[in-house]
Amino acid sequence: MNVTEAVKERRSVRGFLDKEVPMEVLKDLALTSARAATGGNIQPWHIDIVAGAKMDELKEIMRGKLERRETEKPGYDIYPREMTDATKARTFQIGEIMYGHLGIPREDKRARAQWFARNFQFFGAPAAFFVTVDRRMGPPQWADLGMYLQNLMLLAVEKGLATCPQECWAVYPDTVEAFLGTPSERMLFCGVAIGYEDKDEPANRTRAPRAPEEEWLTVLA
Repeated sequence: MNVTEAVKERRSVRGFLDKEVPMEVLKDLALTSARAATGGNIQPWHIDIVAGAKMDELKEIMRGKLERRETEKPGYDIYPREMTDATKARTFQIGEIMYGHLGIPREDKRARAQWFARNFQFFGAPAAFFVTVDRRMGPPQWADLGMYLQNLMLLAVEKGLATCPQECWAVYPDTVEAFLGTPSERMLFCGVAIGYEDKDEPANRTRAPRAPEEEWLTVLA
């Protein structure tokens, strides 16, 4: 598989098989991804791999949190507080596409909430990566995290694995940081569910459309 193929194949998968991913594979992904570009070679990322019994433990913790309807102060704004009509339309569109595959209408708020709760079970994935970053880092270093994550997800495709990057974990930063033993100077950015795709999961038929090039591409020549 070449890079172009991996880029076209990568997507957020929301249904995984109950099949273990070898730890040596997960560690290799983590280490190779660290070749990401990083300004001044700062390498601001810290990665925690969670799998096996620890994964089961975290899933159980989150199940209890949701059942008790416990909330926390999010670590950051996942979406901008001010969004243009175009960006609002894109987030609305992808939601309607996915819930359409699931057969959950917009008015069924309870069913949609139950589906969203599957985020905190990693959509059944057997493993996850958590990315934390020093709180003193700024926007350029957060961009470095994105480059690390892109490497991770493309390399996973190469190995026949599927991923789902999950900023939703920023809604429970205290719980996750305590679980990981994250020192106070670092904060949680996101999680990434990883495993083998369940091709029978209807949500995995979702393909996120991209805006036409005239909306975002300018060529000066």
